[in-house]
Amino acid sequence: VTLLPEVQGWLADRGLAVDVHQDARALRDAADGYAGERPDLVVVLGGDGSVLAAVHLFAEDPVPMVGINLGRVGFLAPVRADRWRQGLEEVFAGRAVLEPRMMLEAEVHAQARRAGPRRVVALNDLVLSRGSTHGLVSVRVLAEGELVGDYRADGLIFATPSGSTAYSLAAGGPILAPHMQAIVATPVAAHALSGRPIVLHPDSQLEAQVVEASGLVTLSVDGYDLHPMEEGDHFLLRRHRNTYPLLAPPDDDPWRRLRDRLGWRGSFLDRK
Repeated sequence: VTLLPEVQGWLADRGLAVDVHQDARALRDAADGYAGERPDLVVVLGGDGSVLAAVHLFAEDPVPMVGINLGRVGFLAPVRADRWRQGLEEVFAGRAVLEPRMMLEAEVHAQARRAGPRRVVALNDLVLSRGSTHGLVSVRVLAEGELVGDYRADGLIFATPSGSTAYSLAAGGPILAPHMQAIVATPVAAHALSGRPIVLHPDSQLEAQVVEASGLVTLSVDGYDLHPMEEGDHFLLRRHRNTYPLLAPPDDDPWRRLRDRLGWRGSFLDRK
């Protein structure tokens, strides 16, 4: 990352101890994760994928995080690369805006894992997807033990408000305000017209069951972990006890970020 030496030097010149890691994804996937002392601030240089990887490192004990966007979209990294100095100055002056982001946690019960259920955490989404076979996957969704519906589709996305502008949006799901507390269930290429996205209460205890599948099904978590799933497998889903504190410049607005980075500039109003 070409900005890394500049940002590191800028922080060091202010008498700050800086622990540098070149690859947030590799650090996330390491067996011991982040082994250093808990930092006071995490600065991420990259796009949404890098921010997600860093969030996973500190999800159980969240550390305020600011993202400098070097990616293509960067909804989670609000500081523009050409304004990184101003962005960090706002943070250290106490003028940055705190955006507490809802997270999800799931307990995955998969036959392929003989060691028992596995717990996973997501800031954006959990996605059940059919494999390379031509058949669809049938997923049953329950809330508090009561049937919500059966989806027959290429897949099913469970997204947070942060994740509502990611894969869920591409699949036709609604955009939620980042500060909201809600869970979006969005089918991917549903077979029936009745298969529509729905918004669920954040405190719902959800369950997703793989009822029928022509082949292997995978569960991905924030686009990283891939868990093989089979017919009869399921996972339990709920809101994580923590929200994640992302920081943004005081003049930043999430709706402006959406307009600018998605090119969403149309209007029904005749502006004169």
